[in-house]
Amino acid sequence: MTENNTVAAGDVPQLSPLYLLRWEEPQQAHVMLYPEGVVKLNETAAAILLLCDGQRTAAEIIADLNSRYTSADVSAGVYRFLETSHAKGWIRIKS
Repeated sequence: MTENNTVAAGDVPQLSPLYLLRWEEPQQAHVMLYPEGVVKLNETAAAILLLCDGQRTAAEIIADLNSRYTSADVSAGVYRFLETSHAKGWIRIKS
């Protein structure tokens, strides 16, 4: 994370250990489970979070998603989602 709390291209996001990301068959969606509840994710959110494995940089995640969704550059939206996810505690930046 940079000083102004934005996710930088070289940052390596990973899921927070307090959250579990998994597929829920009854809901036909990925969900984030945590001690206080559950968050049902849309397809785009799940695609981003599945790539937050603590191995890929934000730039690598964006490159992967840009190759999947070739109709538009997804960079700005992915950075916004990563910043929001970090603020909510869903992900952390690996140091």
